[in-house]
Amino acid sequence: MKKKIFAIVGMCGSGKSIASDYLEELGYKKVYFGGVTMEKLKELNLEVNPENEKMIRENLRKELGMAAFAIVLLPRIKELSIDNDVVLDGVYSWDEVKVLKDELGDKLKIISIVVDKKIRYDRLKIREIRPLTNIEANNRDVSEIENIAKGGPIGYADYYIFNNGTIEEYKERLNEIIKDVEDNEENE
Repeated sequence: MKKKIFAIVGMCGSGKSIASDYLEELGYKKVYFGGVTMEKLKELNLEVNPENEKMIRENLRKELGMAAFAIVLLPRIKELSIDNDVVLDGVYSWDEVKVLKDELGDKLKIISIVVDKKIRYDRLKIREIRPLTNIEANNRDVSEIENIAKGGPIGYADYYIFNNGTIEEYKERLNEIIKDVEDNEENE
């Protein structure tokens, strides 16, 4: 059976990390796109804070274009996918999706996590890592849609998870998607 590559997409607070962590628990190797920013901060001996993170992201995109993170991570993704199923956590832009689809073809399946805005914002207020107020969440939503074309990957997904319910329902849907991909491979 060929190895699977899932890209998890969605707005902030939708539950992307939960999906990625769950797939990692199932044995998938995780490639965290935000890790590129953290590695660059470490290389440059800069403090991890929103301003420095934004500067690194913007500089990388100025240098390599809107697909920068996919370009940087593609060798790692290809190497891991030789012997492992892989989950991509943090695919944001349409340009990243185009590069990944061009290089990985049908092996790449995109899972979009969708949640009612009010539920997302309520979750973002109480999350432990990088909590956001409603105003901060709204500003981030608008910025990500306008500046990095985040809506394209969400709209182009192969599968959708509507994450308004319980964690059990969420994981059940992820399992259905995995099974569907495996069943489709067997029928090819």
